[in-house]
Amino acid sequence: MSELMPGTQPLTELLRPAQQAGYAVAALSARYRACVRPALEAALELRSPVIVEISQRELGWFGLSPRDFRDALEAAVRDLDFRYPLALHLDHSWEPAVLHAAIDAGFSSVMIDASAQPFQENVRQTRDIVTYAHARGVSVEAELGKLTTTDQLETEGDEALYTVPEEALEFVERTGCDALAVSIGTAHGVYPVKDPKIDFERLEAIRALLPDVPLVLHGGSGLPATTVHRAIALPGGGISKMNVATDLENALLAAMGGLPRMTSAELDALEPALRARGLAAVKAEARDKIEHFVRSAGRADCAP
Repeated sequence: MSELMPGTQPLTELLRPAQQAGYAVAALSARYRACVRPALEAALELRSPVIVEISQRELGWFGLSPRDFRDALEAAVRDLDFRYPLALHLDHSWEPAVLHAAIDAGFSSVMIDASAQPFQENVRQTRDIVTYAHARGVSVEAELGKLTTTDQLETEGDEALYTVPEEALEFVERTGCDALAVSIGTAHGVYPVKDPKIDFERLEAIRALLPDVPLVLHGGSGLPATTVHRAIALPGGGISKMNVATDLENALLAAMGGLPRMTSAELDALEPALRARGLAAVKAEARDKIEHFVRSAGRADCAP
């Protein structure tokens, strides 16, 4: 049987304390192998729990395997002597082979995203991954409702894509998933409008029906801090996991003079001083999200 990467925990062990105490945990999509360390450094300096993640699509974009990503995080944890609550998470993934590979590589949490499928098929696929993961001590995040991309915000019929509260209850009961990503108006990418419309009433209704299930908000890049704070501070505990990906990569590339996206190996091969400027920007962006968005600074359970 596969074992979790040393020093990592299932997602629920980070999210349930966050829900109870009124903060969220930043899920930082490092994307590049080199960006894992600055993300972890930010959490260490701020004494914060943290989730380091990568998605199936990002594995392809940046030329990585689940084992490559795990090895990068394991090396950073060892070098930094990182002892705060930490999850190694596979974000949006839909192919069982990729999900199984991440679990077998020691990821402590995975996300099965079958939200593009009809409800019954989403239930079936999610339940299959839950069975495989739970037998190995791995937690599972799932998604109900469909997140759009930021170039399709505020189009006709957006609410048809949103999570239906009653369906969320049935979905969790039938799948046994540990955390649920909900669709309430956020999107992937950086928002073209200053403050996208978020359906907080829908979020409150979901929370009322699922008082004990950690809820996840995807699409954190470019979202105003006040919106995030409101989503976290719902009665009974709001969002307890906030995904951030695009902002980290944009900070990296901008600090290196606006370079285009590259593979992880290509970033490793850049001139060291140039790469160092980019990685410093990733760390600064991660610190900002931890301190000012999810407000998890100082929330780690143990001293360094």
